[in-house]
Amino acid sequence: MKILKLGVISVTVKELAQMLGYKIINKSDSINKKVTGVYACDLLSHAMAKVNEGDVWITVHTNLNVIAVASLTNCACVMIPENIDIEDQTVERANEKGVALLSCSKSSALICYEILSALKDMR
Repeated sequence: MKILKLGVISVTVKELAQMLGYKIINKSDSINKKVTGVYACDLLSHAMAKVNEGDVWITVHTNLNVIAVASLTNCACVMIPENIDIEDQTVERANEKGVALLSCSKSSALICYEILSALKDMR
């Protein structure tokens, strides 16, 4: 965690995962991306339009298209909730495209709450 100008605090994907007990699925340099928000959406076309750079994008989908959307939006990482199995080819593509994948047993709603609370507490 770094403190930036004007008291704005920055947290990376890796730091957030460690802080909240999320599992990092793949090895990617993108675990060092800054997390600035969170967005939960399972409709890929809607996510493509609404996910912001720096967001943790939460989705139950685990197919290759998720990695394409993540790359396009430059989100901080993709979070798969409820211990949903992630397809091997998706993990491989995430490694190729530099997309960090996280997983945990919690619901999307709880993950949103935890991340927003953590980001709020850092300000």
